[in-house]
Amino acid sequence: MLKPQHLLTLRAVVRTGSFVLAARDLGYTASAISQQIAGLEKDTGLVLFEREAHGIRATGAAHRLVDLSVPVLAAMDDLGHQVHELATGATGRLRLGTFPTAGVRLVPAALSALTATHPRAQIQLEEGEPEELVAALNDGDLDVALVYEYGLSPRQWPDSLAVRPLVREDLVLLRAHGSDLSTHLAGLSGARWITSREGTAGALSLTRLCAAADFEPAVAFRSNNYDVVRELVSTGLGVAVVPGLGHSPSEAVEATRLAEHAAFRRVMALHRRGSSNPLLGTMIGSLRGAVPAEETFVHPARNAQPE
Repeated sequence: MLKPQHLLTLRAVVRTGSFVLAARDLGYTASAISQQIAGLEKDTGLVLFEREAHGIRATGAAHRLVDLSVPVLAAMDDLGHQVHELATGATGRLRLGTFPTAGVRLVPAALSALTATHPRAQIQLEEGEPEELVAALNDGDLDVALVYEYGLSPRQWPDSLAVRPLVREDLVLLRAHGSDLSTHLAGLSGARWITSREGTAGALSLTRLCAAADFEPAVAFRSNNYDVVRELVSTGLGVAVVPGLGHSPSEAVEATRLAEHAAFRRVMALHRRGSSNPLLGTMIGSLRGAVPAEETFVHPARNAQPE
């Protein structure tokens, strides 16, 4: 098989008419140039140079081989460029999984930042709950997954996954504007509650918060869509507790941070340990940069450094 380096050496020798001059241009010794040309003659079965008393003369076969090698060497140079761009993430692919709230509040800004620096990168986005995203990550169907855990409903992530903290959210009590309802959980034992779907981490967190206040919440409505929850609250149909990223300020709703122990939610990015995706570090950095800097109920994670 012909070696691209030997073809490059042939081109230099034909151009300069000298092993010594070609060696100087290519950074080799004249002996190394001679060995490469000998190897090329052996591989091709061609006589490429006629040795004369005071130098060498390229044969017609050498000139023809140089002409034939032009498109090959150009293709190799382009391949090297493409490989470099792939290795640096310029044209790589990354598959990101997210849960709905982060998909609204974090992902758009993060993807905008990433594509600004890597405009030819391919980013695929999938949505799901943490259990689904972790399974897809372990199966190799995702490269990064945004997940969450509540302070009163912590999760144990697989040892095969690295955890990158992103956000710490306060849990926020929502009441209709002008409501005379208490701003403290202990005073809301008789209220109607609006929360997420039964069995979700958010619903479990609410149950445990209320249990610590010595009552069980009377749930009237359930929705995993925080816009729906907020609108139900605004009409006086009940009160709710939502994480900071799930809260959008509204004149019709009053929001109060809960002071109870563990009244928070954490958001983190997970990826497989040892992942070689060149876009991974850029994606994590873009997600951290997308965390709202001046929101009352949303805070960058304190431990936000790579492991």
